[in-house]
Amino acid sequence: MSEAKIDVVIPPQALILPLRNAVLFPMMKMPISVGRPRSVASVLKAGEGGLLAIVTQKDKAVDEPALKDLYSHGVLARIEKIQKMNDGTLTVLVHGLSRIRLSGAIDEGDTELEGALASKIIAVENGLSEGEKAPIEIEALVKNIKSLGRRIISLSPSIPDEAALFIESITDPDYLADLIASYMNINETEKQDILSTGDVKERLEKVTRLINKEIDILELSKKIQGDIKDELVKNQREYYLKEQLKAIQKELGQKDDGDETEELREKVLEAKMPEDVEKVAIKELDRMTRMSPNSAEHGVIRTYIETLAELPWSKSTVDNMSLDHAESVLNKDHYGLEKVKKRILEYLAVLKLKQDMKGPILCLSGPPGVGKTSLGRSVANALGREFVRIALGGVRDDAEVRGHRRTYVGAMPGRIIQSLKKAKTNNPVILLDEIDKLTSDQRGDPSSALLEVLDPEQNYTFQDHYLDVPFDLSKVLFIATANMLENIQPALRDRLEIINIAGYTEEEKLHIAKDYLVPEQAEGHGLKNDQFSMTDDALRKTINSYTREAGVRNLKREIASLCRSVARDVAAEKSNGRVIDEAAVLEILGKEKAFSDVAERTARTGVATGLAWTPVGGDILFIEATRFKGKGNLILTGQLGDVMKESAKAAESWIRSVSAALGIPDSAFTDYDYHIHVPAGAIPKDGPSAGVTMLTALTSLLTGRSISNKLAMTGEITLRGTVLPVGGIKEKVLAAKRAGIDTIIMCDKNEKDLEDIPQELRETMTFHFAKEMSEVLKLALDIDMKPILPMVNDGIIGSEKAEETKKSSAKTARK
Repeated sequence: MSEAKIDVVIPPQALILPLRNAVLFPMMKMPISVGRPRSVASVLKAGEGGLLAIVTQKDKAVDEPALKDLYSHGVLARIEKIQKMNDGTLTVLVHGLSRIRLSGAIDEGDTELEGALASKIIAVENGLSEGEKAPIEIEALVKNIKSLGRRIISLSPSIPDEAALFIESITDPDYLADLIASYMNINETEKQDILSTGDVKERLEKVTRLINKEIDILELSKKIQGDIKDELVKNQREYYLKEQLKAIQKELGQKDDGDETEELREKVLEAKMPEDVEKVAIKELDRMTRMSPNSAEHGVIRTYIETLAELPWSKSTVDNMSLDHAESVLNKDHYGLEKVKKRILEYLAVLKLKQDMKGPILCLSGPPGVGKTSLGRSVANALGREFVRIALGGVRDDAEVRGHRRTYVGAMPGRIIQSLKKAKTNNPVILLDEIDKLTSDQRGDPSSALLEVLDPEQNYTFQDHYLDVPFDLSKVLFIATANMLENIQPALRDRLEIINIAGYTEEEKLHIAKDYLVPEQAEGHGLKNDQFSMTDDALRKTINSYTREAGVRNLKREIASLCRSVARDVAAEKSNGRVIDEAAVLEILGKEKAFSDVAERTARTGVATGLAWTPVGGDILFIEATRFKGKGNLILTGQLGDVMKESAKAAESWIRSVSAALGIPDSAFTDYDYHIHVPAGAIPKDGPSAGVTMLTALTSLLTGRSISNKLAMTGEITLRGTVLPVGGIKEKVLAAKRAGIDTIIMCDKNEKDLEDIPQELRETMTFHFAKEMSEVLKLALDIDMKPILPMVNDGIIGSEKAEETKKSSAKTARK
């Protein structure tokens, strides 16, 4: 650039140097790279110190422009320096002198300019007379442009601050307009327009408009830049803090949210979910990534996805198909229980033949302590499957089974899905313990929620409320346990395959104690095999005198008491161990807790021994009858239910109907009141199976005949004296054996139930089967009713009618 205006004489013609992408103004210096042949020729012909017309071409794509391809206005410039480059191009430093306008092509005969681009030129006037003071309008424009120049320099970071001082020092309005235009960030067309304007005033006005526009752009750009800078500073701060957090988490062994999201995505893909379930998981994961990690829903979705990813959608354990192995495991873990073991082996055999078999729903029913829960674990061991126990006792909310909706705070899957998550396989053995203890309230009925779970035809699409996607439960082997089947909802019970476990005989308890309980308790109390053992007599004494139960739970407690006594002596170094015999049992356990009082209580007339079924196994039931002066009323006590009361009234009616055959006068039912009592009055009792016992006790009272203390009975009666079958025969027989009873009377239709009774019991006990009450009375009281019974059954009731019939029959015979 130049600071002083140079006087120059404008020649009539000049060589032309076309410019691309630039506009040269008067008084300005510019280095130009010259490489096109005609342009190189023009520079070389002019030489250093020579003059060139610098003109910008209209279309920069034109490689060899002609005069028509150039703007009409340019600048006459002097070549101050020419430097040849290694690639053959020239770098030329030019200094603009004055505005010129191309006036036409030169004569073709001019050989001096041959091979170079040249044109006739004329000077462009600026509208100011030399030496004359500039008009006031131009001064005002100059002052305004200087002010705007300072403003644009302050806004533009690319212009040094010293430029403002230089602008202030310029007094020539012509030079000022060109200088400002050259500095402005405007396009070539706008710059060429300024160059083409010769009049200074007009040029200053154009520059003023352009500079105002540029200031607006720069101010807006500065505002945007400031906003961006603030955002960048914020982002940089966040980035810095996040990098620090990453470093801290790395030192602590933790992972950031991004890593955890990718890890979660990998878990979803590795879980090998069904296609529809995987789509749901990926959709929720994508939704989670768009949320702030601090939002509550972010945590809810993350927990949901983690739950889906951790479920064993495609993970199964390989079943051990060896029937011999399964049988050995079952026999090792449990003594007896042949029916249950047989069913398990049948299941395994079918599974071996048909791999896609849907799992059965087994229900082990029986009193406490017979090994129902431990049997489920043994089944899992025999199959080589994972085992999970779900305690259902007291569960009253169906959400415990089917889960909670995710809209609730603290929602979680139901126990079924949680068990599968815990098992980590989709074919475990799930034990539904105490299924008969389910209850219901206003929150729902969990029994109804189990209907889908325990139906092999439906559970392959079980849908937990929390997951809201189906899960296949058909591969799961469900085993339920119950004490009382009556408490299970009928629809649910219909889906179960019931297997009854009645209880153990004395011999079975002896084997269980020797093979399982004694070694287990000795080990549990820190005793070695040579430090604690029990003789068979000691075990029998413990079984008969200190426990009276269907299972072995109390027996286990008593053996534990014996172990603690021995462990105390061993720990105190008073002994090295002890063999427990019968005397030691009496010494350690004290006085007997269970004893048989059947003989004592049945020594009188009016007392009969019945057999009852309870949730904890079978039990004996004493029925007592007495009479006193009254008007023929019947009193019933002992917490009896309605069914049991009706059985007592039916027994009374039948006895009155056959009183003649029994030798009972009619006054016995009009002058006396009768009281039937069942001891243990605090325990509610109900059911029809005590009907036979009540009738026998009342008959014993009226006839004055006592019943054998070794005899017990069970069965329902009808008003005409027929004996009906009852349930729980095995439990009742075991209870009779524990009480020292060896003879039992029951309905003839119950004879088939003896198949479930162990062989040793059948060989040591006597069973009588009766169709009519007359047979029961013959067996229990030695009363023969056969001569009169047909007439009673035909409806001839009472002693007078019976006598009348006898006389009529004799008269007919004489004829």
